[in-house]
Amino acid sequence: MLDDTQVSEDSRHDAPRRTQKQRRDQAEAALLAAAAELVVEQGVRSLTLARVGERAGYSRGIIAHHFGSKQALLELLARTAQAGFVPGLADLPPGLDRLLRLIDGYIGELGQVGAAHHAFLLLWAEAPTMPELAPIFRERDESFRADLRVDVAAGIADGTIRDDLAPEEVAPAIVGQLRGIGLQRLLDPPAVDTERLRRSVTEQWRRALATPSARQP
Repeated sequence: MLDDTQVSEDSRHDAPRRTQKQRRDQAEAALLAAAAELVVEQGVRSLTLARVGERAGYSRGIIAHHFGSKQALLELLARTAQAGFVPGLADLPPGLDRLLRLIDGYIGELGQVGAAHHAFLLLWAEAPTMPELAPIFRERDESFRADLRVDVAAGIADGTIRDDLAPEEVAPAIVGQLRGIGLQRLLDPPAVDTERLRRSVTEQWRRALATPSARQP
């Protein structure tokens, strides 16, 4: 019979070694999670590389090696929090259907938002008064608007979205509504029923955008 020491040693020998990339990815994920938690708990102004490293269990040297600066950390946190927020859209062609699925999915995800997305919304709200955040969130919002403009333009081209609408006007209206609902949800969760709201808001945009032949769900 093997004793506990032998079992432990055998397990270590049998376990595959993690690659350098795997170790780096694990450290980066832990540091980003720690940064998001600190933003949610204490606000962005209290965020430092040292505090992030301490929360994640890494030295300041490790976090400096990964990100280099607080600015770089915030940029990556914003990008990773926003990427893939609504699953299942990547393989859909642009147009009315994808746009409405995004609206429905976005509001639905707000009902179960985790620390990273919570932090994203808090950082977004702070961005107008913080020079280090403003460029990050101008770029993130423009990326969001650009995707929406593509959907509206594609819908106009295929006849499912009214041709008297301007993509550059529709996009900021949708972003503003979705971000605003998100902030309200963070401030007062019981007042924002995302499961009911996702249906009504999606239907409002269907009626506002769709041509008569495309208005049936």
